[in-house]
Amino acid sequence: MNRTRSTVRAVTGAALVAGALALAAGPAFAHVEVEAENAQALATGVTVSFNAEAESTTAGVTSLHVVLPAGIAPADVTLAQGPDGWTLTPAEDGYTVSGPAVTPGKDVAYKVTVRQLPDAKELAFKTLQTYSDGHVDRWIELPQNGAKPDKPAPILQLKAAAAPGATPVAPSPTVPSPSATPSATPTPTPTTPATSAAAPAPAPAPSTAPKADAEDDSSSATPIVIAAVAAAALAAGGAWWWLRRRDTSNG
Repeated sequence: MNRTRSTVRAVTGAALVAGALALAAGPAFAHVEVEAENAQALATGVTVSFNAEAESTTAGVTSLHVVLPAGIAPADVTLAQGPDGWTLTPAEDGYTVSGPAVTPGKDVAYKVTVRQLPDAKELAFKTLQTYSDGHVDRWIELPQNGAKPDKPAPILQLKAAAAPGATPVAPSPTVPSPSATPSATPTPTPTTPATSAAAPAPAPAPSTAPKADAEDDSSSATPIVIAAVAAAALAAGGAWWWLRRRDTSNG
């Protein structure tokens, strides 16, 4: 009986520990995966597939912003397949695929076509995954000293060598992102000098204010001066009258 109880306790304890470890490691299972059929350096017209796993059961994914690795220009990436209503928008550092929120708990799978892969061994596609409630999962961490990160960036492994005869193609022209357009537009430039040239116009206002104060001071000082002159005149008159009276009485 004691042996049976000990066995039950040991099995129960092991199950609890395993369950706790599973719960603690749960969020780490979710991540963004990337793969490509022709994952070879300098390969052209490559379709790269992504699968962003959902972590939330109450909010759906609304966008995925991808930071492109060096050697791939935003203008060289086009959307090949994605959720209904989703589109691709180039950005300064990569691109964003976005659209109506998918069903909560549902993963987002999409494909892009890359004009040419760079001459590299691996490519990291750092991804920011945004949900309809505003929460953002940042799959941007890279392995450090062999340790697996908690929020790993999706990494595409390329074949060791480029295809025979493959050469780099000229990069496409840079496509500015919509957020950068307002700051790049030259429209505000002509208005700036006009505004600065017109600025001196209100300048007289401050200068007139002190003048008005000076005029007020002079006008208010005038009665004081008159009163002082009158007082001096009265004092002089009183002194003259007193001296005259004294002389009269002495005479």
